[in-house]
Amino acid sequence: MKRRMVGAFVLFAALAAAAPVLAQSYPTRPVKVVVPFAAGGPLDLVGRAVFERLSARLKQPFVMENRTGAGGNIGTEAAAKAAADGYTLLFVLSGTLTANPALYRKLPFNVEKDFRPISLLVGSTQMLVVHPSLPVNTLAEFVAYAKKQPITYAHAGPGSGGHLAMEYFRSMAGFETVQVPYRGNAPLVIDLVAGQVKAGFVSTAGVIQHVRGGKLKGLAISSTVRSALAPDVPTTAEAGYPDFKLGTYFVLLAPAGLPDAIAELLEREARAVLASPDLKEKFRPQDIEIVASNAAEARAFLRADTALWAKIAKDANLRVD
Repeated sequence: MKRRMVGAFVLFAALAAAAPVLAQSYPTRPVKVVVPFAAGGPLDLVGRAVFERLSARLKQPFVMENRTGAGGNIGTEAAAKAAADGYTLLFVLSGTLTANPALYRKLPFNVEKDFRPISLLVGSTQMLVVHPSLPVNTLAEFVAYAKKQPITYAHAGPGSGGHLAMEYFRSMAGFETVQVPYRGNAPLVIDLVAGQVKAGFVSTAGVIQHVRGGKLKGLAISSTVRSALAPDVPTTAEAGYPDFKLGTYFVLLAPAGLPDAIAELLEREARAVLASPDLKEKFRPQDIEIVASNAAEARAFLRADTALWAKIAKDANLRVD
């Protein structure tokens, strides 16, 4: 018995001593970052800026790989099934993790069991925009118009921020919609400007130039404060819906089972990158706010937001399949 106890103690001591060495040696080869949405959207913009700097700090490339489809579920599943060695990470919109469990009857991953959160990196606002051919100029007029005939709106795939925002809002305001899913924000904005679809909640940065140029009309911001990019556009609360407020967060995670030393290193380095003053200035014109949470804060947010979306989906009868 004593010999077994001594052996166990020696093994524990060896593992404890190996942890700092593991962190010091990581990474020794390129790190793949799975992005479950199409290139050209806000995730790409933030990802390029953050992971280029992370590559420079850790002396290995952090390479983004777009794995699109099924509202982010395909790429998220791929990351969930990857080895928990730090060489595959997931960079995803919070809604994919917190709303999709309520929207899909069956998911090929379990956020709580399959992932280890690293950080909420940034947050951004969304703007409800309409094509100029739609005879509305305020949120109240939009709702009144939509109650007379279903609005055709665009979103970047089931579970995307724009999809969640519009479905939640229409259930609250009491109108019907016809949704047109795209494989990312870039193609849907093209069709919005062309008038192929008439409305959508889209990242403020992704549509602001078209709003300023008169090619789209901005009706409301989905967050609790106005956007610095569009100070004249009211929030949904200011426009008559004080209970409607949604934030979109960009989350970095790893497969569950990632060693503590590597997880702590990634969290520390990601937060160090986001503390760079030049990055804050780079994101400001894109209406992106740096959050840089720690892992515990990220996990707490995901749990709370999952509970919120379960209630929203039940109350609004939201389902994708």
